[in-house]
Amino acid sequence: MKLSQFGFNLPDELIALHPTQNRDESRLLVFHKKTGEIEHKVFKDIKDYFSDKDLMIFNDTKVFPARLYGNKEKTGARIEVFLLRELNREQRLWDVLVDPARKIRIGNKLYFGENDDLVAEVIDNTTSRGRTLRFLIDSDYDTFKNTLYSLGETPLPTHIIKRQVEEEDKERYQTIYAKNEGAVAAPTAGMHFSRELLKRLEILGVEFGYITLHVGLGNFRTVDVEDLTKHKMDSEQIIISEEVASVVNKAKEEKRKVCAVGTTVLRTLESAVTTSGYLKPFDGWTNKFIFPPYDVMVPNALISNFHMPKSTLMMTVAAFMGYNELMHAYDVAIKEKYHFGTYGDAMLII
Repeated sequence: MKLSQFGFNLPDELIALHPTQNRDESRLLVFHKKTGEIEHKVFKDIKDYFSDKDLMIFNDTKVFPARLYGNKEKTGARIEVFLLRELNREQRLWDVLVDPARKIRIGNKLYFGENDDLVAEVIDNTTSRGRTLRFLIDSDYDTFKNTLYSLGETPLPTHIIKRQVEEEDKERYQTIYAKNEGAVAAPTAGMHFSRELLKRLEILGVEFGYITLHVGLGNFRTVDVEDLTKHKMDSEQIIISEEVASVVNKAKEEKRKVCAVGTTVLRTLESAVTTSGYLKPFDGWTNKFIFPPYDVMVPNALISNFHMPKSTLMMTVAAFMGYNELMHAYDVAIKEKYHFGTYGDAMLII
């Protein structure tokens, strides 16, 4: 498939800049794969499509405040630093993106906080935008981490960052079950689940499993090749426990519903599946790019937000439900004024 096939006209007013007042009251488009039928619901109605012993798999990664603003030594130029991942705890080394990149050289020092609470030195250029920073601080690790995070902002994606980051973003740009810290972007499909909804699903007998994929910026990187087979995804860390692999395989053997809550879960499951369709435990990295045509082997249901044009997230959903079906569903969603993007509405594909 070609990149241009995933372009569509998305009116600006349909890009959600704020979350719904209540997590489980965003809108829900339900797409039935067998019949092509579309229903319009509210997200908490999702419980009506699951029953005893069905399985939902969630991504329990936790977003950290990855966006920092600092000043360059001598010139005082304002520099945005986006923390990607910690490289070495003892040496306080971090892999980061800087903007504007052209102003930063190896050896430059950057100062963060009103009182220069934190100083970092650029010690390596990893890519045209990427840098390795060493934070220069003598305190113990916990104090350093607390200082670093107190200066950081919630890393909202670019289609939202046109507005100021607000206090509610700290809570809402995170799932309620987030546990394992390491993501710079939230697994958005999971953000629709409230504690009350999870409890109702539990009462129905729905089983839950948790995997981890630490979402990186690669999810939002622009695809700049027309031939999708030539696009390379950034590697992201994934963890699938023996327990979850066993639960998933048992559900599949018993022909139960296995629902991936979001494209990050879908990619994680498909990154660790055997040729016979069984899930195996895994602790490592994946750069798997799922786009049509692709035979999904593990989940048979998917929850997803409505994604931005030409995004890899949109392509992954198309691989699950079919390209023509996805374009039809998105066309309906636009006509019905569903909201797109991170804080937008959701789709259940069953």
